[in-house]
Amino acid sequence: MTYPKLYVALLHWEFIYVITALNATYPITSWKFKLSCIPPKTTYSSLLPDGISNHSSNRNGHYEALVEAKLNSSNTYVSNLSPKPTFHCCFENEEDNICSVHADNTEGKTFISTVNSLVFQQIGANWNIQCWMKEDLKLFICYMESRFKNPFKNYGLEGHIFAALLQVLEESLPTSQEGNFQPVQCNCSAHECCECQVPVPAARLNDTLLMYLKIVSGGVIFQSPLMSVQPINVVKPDPPFDLLMKITDTGNLMISWSSSTLVPFQLKYQVKYSEKSTTSQRQATKTVSATSLIVKGVLPGSSYEVQVRSCRMDGPGFWSDWSSPFTFTTKDIIYFPPKILTSVGSNVSFHCIYKSENKIVPSKKIIWWMNLAEQIPPSQYNSLGDHVSKVTFLNLNATKPRGKFTYDAVYCCDEYECHHRYAELYVIDVNINISCETDGYLTKMTCRWSTNALQSLVGSSLQLRYHRSSLYCSDAPSIHPVSEPQDCHLQRDGVYECVFQPIFLLSGYTMWIHINHSLGSLDSPPTCVIPETLVKPLPPSSVKAEITVKIGLLKISWEKPVFPENKLQFQIRYGLNGKDIQWKIFEVYDAKSKSASLAVPELCAVHAVQMRCKRLDGRGYWSDWSTPVYTVVMDIRVPTRGPDFWRITPEDTNNKERNVTLLWKPLMKSDSLCSVRQYVIKHHTFHNRTWSEDVGNHTKSTFLWTEPAHTITVLAVNSIGASLANSNLTFSRSMSKVNTVQSLSAYPLNSSCVVLSWMLSPSDYNLMYFIVEWKMLSEDSELKWLRIPPSVKKYYIHDQFIPIEKYQFNLYPVFVEGVGNPKIIYSFTQDDIETHQNDAGLYVIVAIIISSSVLLLGTLLIARQRMKKLFWEDVPNPKNCSWAQGLNFQKRTDIL
Repeated sequence: MTYPKLYVALLHWEFIYVITALNATYPITSWKFKLSCIPPKTTYSSLLPDGISNHSSNRNGHYEALVEAKLNSSNTYVSNLSPKPTFHCCFENEEDNICSVHADNTEGKTFISTVNSLVFQQIGANWNIQCWMKEDLKLFICYMESRFKNPFKNYGLEGHIFAALLQVLEESLPTSQEGNFQPVQCNCSAHECCECQVPVPAARLNDTLLMYLKIVSGGVIFQSPLMSVQPINVVKPDPPFDLLMKITDTGNLMISWSSSTLVPFQLKYQVKYSEKSTTSQRQATKTVSATSLIVKGVLPGSSYEVQVRSCRMDGPGFWSDWSSPFTFTTKDIIYFPPKILTSVGSNVSFHCIYKSENKIVPSKKIIWWMNLAEQIPPSQYNSLGDHVSKVTFLNLNATKPRGKFTYDAVYCCDEYECHHRYAELYVIDVNINISCETDGYLTKMTCRWSTNALQSLVGSSLQLRYHRSSLYCSDAPSIHPVSEPQDCHLQRDGVYECVFQPIFLLSGYTMWIHINHSLGSLDSPPTCVIPETLVKPLPPSSVKAEITVKIGLLKISWEKPVFPENKLQFQIRYGLNGKDIQWKIFEVYDAKSKSASLAVPELCAVHAVQMRCKRLDGRGYWSDWSTPVYTVVMDIRVPTRGPDFWRITPEDTNNKERNVTLLWKPLMKSDSLCSVRQYVIKHHTFHNRTWSEDVGNHTKSTFLWTEPAHTITVLAVNSIGASLANSNLTFSRSMSKVNTVQSLSAYPLNSSCVVLSWMLSPSDYNLMYFIVEWKMLSEDSELKWLRIPPSVKKYYIHDQFIPIEKYQFNLYPVFVEGVGNPKIIYSFTQDDIETHQNDAGLYVIVAIIISSSVLLLGTLLIARQRMKKLFWEDVPNPKNCSWAQGLNFQKRTDIL
């Protein structure tokens, strides 16, 4: 049972350079080496049976059989030996297969005295070794595997690596006895193999790593020679990943993959693939430096299986493991390209190879359709070889979305049917308008663009790119091969906004929108702008507005902005302040102006004023409107005139003293200019007595009339002074008896208008005007009055009149000497039209009255019928309703 323990000590090692002496190091290379521990002065040929060459391919098999036989011939355990013997192993020399073993006992004493010693001296121990640096560049790994596949169990298998990192490989190297090596325990499994991991700092990948190995098994220690390696030279990359295969736009198969970027050097790749189709099979292996490979001659219905591995392109290194197999099968119909993204007005082409019932359809028999609704004219077809058909579309229009489909489906068909697969054509209108403006401080330029007119394409990204020339713009801007992206942010209104800061005012910025999508990329037509010509100035400052005193004009003053230094034009907008201001525009083209005066119809109202400016040469933009300013209502001049006024006197005219009440209407702002603080009544009597009475803001005042004649003047007073043009009214007892109004007639035109007509008798008095009074007689209504010019003999009174009511109309002639005797009527005139034939307006008046009467009668009839319907449409049928029996509903209707 001793030999199984000895056999378990035979391990695997990978990729190491080995040495044959203790005082020399051997560089580790990127292929396998064999560590041999054989008896002194023994070769493999002496262990092999007669007739077997040491170079025979069956040597290892016979060797393992010999080991098995030796182990089975003994039942003594090596582990029973004490102390543990140590064997210094060496790397097998493939040329002469001579490998010496040195014992710890240098005096020639026997170190194994049992049968186990004899077995080892006849057989020895052998391992395959390989070492590499992982792609993460953190662990140096050595893997050891026994060269014999003995099924016996492992007894006490242990492994250690003793390693040291040196910056320079010195002439006098340390040995295992000097204690300069750090031990690292290996992970050994029950399958006669060990894996050892040595951490290597990232900064020391180019240093020299010295190491040797010790293996303990069955009480025997096996020690390797001293080895050296630079970790950076034995890196083993990880296998490539993310394998992908697709048909290219040219109809070839492209194999692509991804590779880690952890290694600090370029990689090369080895691709092996197999193709299976109904007509042929092929296999190939190719080495490339790119992460893709093009395979030509692809046919429909073919199946491909691919694996890839990688290795350092220049210098030493390991091939990675093969990637996992990836399989791809082409469809029965191949479109290339399968999808096209293009812009309006462009020309594009599709190709196809059609396979039907395991046969390739000849290209001359292929027909093309658009959306299975429109056959494409054969003049747009081309045959490229026996199997490839091509169709070309010229001057394309934008694709019209059809529901969820944002593309046109292009079908490749044979003479009898169309396959359900299709190619996709996306045509987008990329005419995107880019507008830019430079701020009033000349420090930044803001550009805006919208995608509202751009057809939405899922998965696309938009980016503004630009190229700045040293000076100005070219006449025909074009997309420059060297460009820079500009960050743009989507605003709430759906517009993208991009800010250039700082800017070069005189440089030409050529910019366009780059649309990037997995199907390809598109660019909008480029536009070129110069910031200096796109300035949006700051609005004018210190804007003031007022209505000038005495002159009565709207005066606006302002200060021009500091930038730009170009001459500016100005716009003033003004209007009456309110909820919806009706703006009026006034333009100022004199760049030196700082004020303007405008005539406005309403001087006594609040006006709102705003201003903006722009370069006088027309370039750039109008500024924003300035913050609105408002005029303050204040008196411009003294009131234009005093108020019109009248009096109310008692009916008893015999009394020499009577109270007279004066009435007047408040002045409009256009007459008061612009307010009335108070009204002042001036009295002048027959005995030249005069006095003034301040009545404040009241519009009524009463005084005692005692004199034969009493003249009244009412003045309107504002903050500037009293009105200059005022009305006078003289009360005279003698004049109150003068009859000059010969006749008075009143004719109602409608419910809102009555025509008064009168005739005068000759008089020697100076007539100033008429006063007409009217009121309803049936109730105690308010007396109303109007002043009428003296030359008028017919007047239209507008008020609310009820035709069935009676009204009193009084017409007073007012002379300079006093108020004459009035003409009074108490109803509308009903005389025959012929009586008033001398009045030119009576014919019209009578016709209007007749028409109004007819309309009124018709209105009453219609109202009567509606009232009947309102009250009797729901009258029940007496036959069906007990309470209605016996009632005469027709009689009730007649009553109405």
